[in-house]
Amino acid sequence: MSDLVQRIRQRGRDLLPLDGFYFERPLVLFQSDDWGRVGLRDQEGLEQLRSAGLTLGERAYDSYTLETAEDLAALKGVLGRHHDSSGRPPCLGMNFIVFNLDFAKMRRSGFQAIELLRLSKGLPDGWNRPHLLESYREGIAQQVFRPALHGITHFCRVAVERCLSEDCDESRVLHTLWEAGTPYIYWRMPWIGYEYWDRTKPESQRFLPYDSQHDLVGSAVGEFASLFSTLPDSACAPGYRANADTHRAWAQHGIHIAQNGPGALIPPHFDAHGLLQLTRSVEFEPATDNHFSLEASLCQAEACFQRGVPAIVSLHSINFHSTVRDFRSPTLQSLGEFLTALESRHDDLLYLHDEDLYQLVNQGAYRSSSGTIQAKVVRKSFSKFAMSKWGAD
Repeated sequence: MSDLVQRIRQRGRDLLPLDGFYFERPLVLFQSDDWGRVGLRDQEGLEQLRSAGLTLGERAYDSYTLETAEDLAALKGVLGRHHDSSGRPPCLGMNFIVFNLDFAKMRRSGFQAIELLRLSKGLPDGWNRPHLLESYREGIAQQVFRPALHGITHFCRVAVERCLSEDCDESRVLHTLWEAGTPYIYWRMPWIGYEYWDRTKPESQRFLPYDSQHDLVGSAVGEFASLFSTLPDSACAPGYRANADTHRAWAQHGIHIAQNGPGALIPPHFDAHGLLQLTRSVEFEPATDNHFSLEASLCQAEACFQRGVPAIVSLHSINFHSTVRDFRSPTLQSLGEFLTALESRHDDLLYLHDEDLYQLVNQGAYRSSSGTIQAKVVRKSFSKFAMSKWGAD
């Protein structure tokens, strides 16, 4: 089925009523993308790319690197100092890219082909992040982190491989970045697309066919299991580029929660594949948003509570990086203030992760280390079209 036909059918479905879930207590979830994905190889990589003629620093993602164990320790410290009405700390849902480029292998072949390195096996040649994997797992054990699936490469492998077969400016830029141990800088090269979405194709053909998506999801789920000794229950497509085939592939690999990018205040609801669809409703991106405002984020959260939908907070991993630019310190300051404000305003506040919400809509309660937590769930009809108009007010 072409993307165009899928979009027409989706538009029709958006007009039909769906059963959504609404809540009488204020619920807060955190969803965060790009964990485990390498970028600029710290100061050494920065200098190497500058020597190759690239002018870096124009945008925040020129300084996207990779989190350190120290970054994670600082984040865990902030989360651990806060708690909801049940005594539970907030939990950051971390969407992982579970493979990186294997630059050493690729260099030996003159960068003519893509080679991948499993995150569970470590980081690419030239990257140094002592105790990083242990720090992820410690946060999960402390229940302040919750791993979820993002994907394998983030970029569309088909698009990049097509470029490598050509002698063009784009392929030369790739070789320059790869020599410096950097996979890509997306805003400078958007033609690389996203894992399931090939931007170089006509608009109606950009999503990869179902079989390709199914295989990619299967490989990602397998590596996720090796990394965390569990299967993912929640997933977010790179770039939020997912279609019905993506959802079908996720469901067939045991995932039962689909994360969607910021937009209208759409309530959680189940789709035709049995996936609980969650839409982010609060944008908390101090590192990348030049107009970031703590008060604006709090207003977005309050709007969610007033309408009975969870405040699902979006914040990417770059906000916690510190080795090239210190994004971490101002983000943690703002995050601490955000949590303090929520806790002071709502004595019945609950911090959940995606799987908690899935349990809540199915059973009216969810389990935590504090015991079984109950919250009233109301099921009401809505249409996505009406909610999109409402959310724009």
